[in-house]
Amino acid sequence: MGFIAWVIFGALAGWAANVVVGGKDRRPQGCLVSVLVGIVGAALGGFIYQLATGEEMNFAFDLPSFGVAVLGAILLLALVRLATAGGRRRDRTR
Repeated sequence: MGFIAWVIFGALAGWAANVVVGGKDRRPQGCLVSVLVGIVGAALGGFIYQLATGEEMNFAFDLPSFGVAVLGAILLLALVRLATAGGRRRDRTR
């Protein structure tokens, strides 16, 4: 995939992950953050896919690749929100 395709693919995957992970009190992310989360999530999802199946993931512009990218981005967002939620909870108790 070319650079522009990676950006579009990442934006779509990041947006989809934000919709899934987002909650009532969560504001939507900006476009740049969604693209970054989508691209990093796609890499994370591909890495986990490779570990789980033993076969290499090719990132073509297709539904299976999109699913792996979204799942990786969801995992990434969940981990980030879990890490940042602990800090918010400690601040509320003071």
